[in-house]
Amino acid sequence: MRLEELIRGEICSLCRGSRYLCGLTYCPLLVEFYSKISVRFVKFSDFIEGSSPPSVFVGRVGYPKVNVGPSLPPQVGDTKEYELPESWIGKSLEDILVKRLSMVVGVTQVKVRDVETNYVTKIQELALSEKPVDAEVLLDKKYFRKPLFGEDIPPFGPRALLRDVRVVSNPYFGRPVEKVFSDTDLKAVEAVLLLYKEGVPVSRIQRIFSVGALGRSTDRRLVPTRWSITAVDDIISKSLIKKVRGLPELGEILVYVREYMKNLFVAVLLPGIWSYEWVEAWFPGSTWNPSGIRVAIGGDHEGPLGKSEYALTGGCYYAARLGVAEHLLYRLGRQATVFLYREIYEGFNVPIGVWFVRENIRKLFESRPARFSDLNEVLGFLKGRTRVDVEEIVRNSYILGNYGKVKRLDSFSRKSA
Repeated sequence: MRLEELIRGEICSLCRGSRYLCGLTYCPLLVEFYSKISVRFVKFSDFIEGSSPPSVFVGRVGYPKVNVGPSLPPQVGDTKEYELPESWIGKSLEDILVKRLSMVVGVTQVKVRDVETNYVTKIQELALSEKPVDAEVLLDKKYFRKPLFGEDIPPFGPRALLRDVRVVSNPYFGRPVEKVFSDTDLKAVEAVLLLYKEGVPVSRIQRIFSVGALGRSTDRRLVPTRWSITAVDDIISKSLIKKVRGLPELGEILVYVREYMKNLFVAVLLPGIWSYEWVEAWFPGSTWNPSGIRVAIGGDHEGPLGKSEYALTGGCYYAARLGVAEHLLYRLGRQATVFLYREIYEGFNVPIGVWFVRENIRKLFESRPARFSDLNEVLGFLKGRTRVDVEEIVRNSYILGNYGKVKRLDSFSRKSA
């Protein structure tokens, strides 16, 4: 059966290789992607010494017994940028991939509750460091797998079974990280928020969260990397939104537009109480609609009381929500009814992680907004800027389709709580 017969754009744009909505036990898109990938791997032996940025990987297959291990390139020096998505905007996709795929991941199976073993302690020491850590790994080259790509995670390099790991240099945690790591009475959610308040990058918090270094001693466990990324985005954005809901309402409509790397990002901030929607349009030839004949549009939304079920659009929903919550709270000092929209065009066909959405939404809000007093003016402004007809966008948007039909959007809370 041909790939085109196995997939449909509408399903794939929601599943994104993780939920198997097509009924198969594997993702045909990722299988096809891996079969075509051509990467100039750095040659390596079974013994590697290098500076981990730091970077670690915690898998999800086989949970609660998962693959865990360090990731490092075969070079010593300042590799911090290899694991810092906050610094990747402005860099070419090739540059990002070259760095990420030059790092080899050594893994061994560990039960998620076994966070006090000697091996996991080494991984935690490495993961918690603020600066690159020199390490040595001994690998079993008989077990070798291609790089790992996914919608939620940044790309990981080739993986091999880990026979031994040695942390050579002294990791530096910094006071905030040392504090939450040592406090075994502090809940994980509280620890995440404390680190964020102290200015620790979100990507670093996600890594620390994944290695079971946060929370009460009885609750600590390893968390698969892709789960930890979404969990931290969700925890932080929920906390910010609680504060946003106590702010005065926005007094005008603000529209932000950003084009970047075959993607279009649009934000429409409307006067009203906090409500949020994220909609994506995957064009034929893009990552999750490679063989489609029409644009696959999908989204999800929440009202003032938040969301009780996992978003249909996956981790991007929470990554984007964090970006807009930061903007409302720290820059505008207002709450608003929020519509975020993304178009993904032909040629953008590598799954590189939700960091791409989070950092582009943050960058989007650094631009100067267009200001309007009427939604019809906004729709006129967007005509010609979006490739999907504005009328089609409105038909696929709960917020734009209902704004003005009800005096307030309190009905969201009953639909999405």
